[in-house]
Amino acid sequence: MLTTLGIDSVAETIYRAMLAHPQATVADLALLCGAPEAEVRDALDLLSELALVRPSAEGSGQLHAVSPRIGMEILMARQQAQVALQQERLAATRAAAAQLISAYTELRPTAGDPGVEQLVGVDRIQDRLASLTCDVEHEVMAFAPDGTQSAENMAASRPLNQRLLSRGVRMRTVYLDSARGHRPTLEHADWLAGLGGQVRTVPSLPTRMIVTDRGTAMIPVSTTNPAAGAVVLTGQGTLAALCALFDTVWEAAQPLGATPPLGEHGLTGQQAAAVKLLAEGLTDEAIAKRLAVSHRTARRIASELMERLGARSRFEAGARAAQRGWIDPSPS
Repeated sequence: MLTTLGIDSVAETIYRAMLAHPQATVADLALLCGAPEAEVRDALDLLSELALVRPSAEGSGQLHAVSPRIGMEILMARQQAQVALQQERLAATRAAAAQLISAYTELRPTAGDPGVEQLVGVDRIQDRLASLTCDVEHEVMAFAPDGTQSAENMAASRPLNQRLLSRGVRMRTVYLDSARGHRPTLEHADWLAGLGGQVRTVPSLPTRMIVTDRGTAMIPVSTTNPAAGAVVLTGQGTLAALCALFDTVWEAAQPLGATPPLGEHGLTGQQAAAVKLLAEGLTDEAIAKRLAVSHRTARRIASELMERLGARSRFEAGARAAQRGWIDPSPS
């Protein structure tokens, strides 16, 4: 019971025995507590160090247990002194950390144009992303065009997401429609929704992106190789454009729990995106990456569309889709 004050269970037992039997010798205490005499002596050394026992004033060579009221005051005063010392050390550590951060910032200045910070290497990207999410106060907006994630990755992200949502941060994420067939993603989206997060899907996304508090954005320098690097953007004009892009995509996206409606030509959003990509001459492999589906699924979608259009080639499929008004002229 007194372990939080620095007394182990054996020493506490010995102290209680001394209070109950003031005249007990070491041998008596060993018998009363069922402990070896050597263990009793070690406990007495600890109690003496903590000022809970002192030599008897009667000069009999005995040790005297101080009253619990005085003893507990001594122990709590000692603990308060330790807490104060720990707080001083913590303050010194924070000061040292602030100096290190300042020195690091000077050694690694932002490169390029004002409002553009270049990040090279996965470690720097992850560190900067962690810093962004730690500093967010109001809102996180994200495009996640990489398709489904593993259940392990989503589980690992939950503590951070929970902390943000518990602080009242608004979180909105846009996945691809391909995520609708992935049970772990659906379960993760339900979990987020239960805490106030929002998830929607679209057939395709232009890039991976995360925007915090509408004032900072991180995007990859390559849409095909995320490890190639990233840039952090803070320029007012750039952020206004990126936020407008997100808002437009978000308005057109469908909540993950809802069934996406068919378009005016009877096409799903995924099929409409695939038609446009076919017309642009993309291969099945490239279409699969853009839609975050398997190569086999992309080939199946392309074959179904070509059959529906009565086309024998991709070029012919694109031409006929354009003639029928299937292709949205807006950028993909």
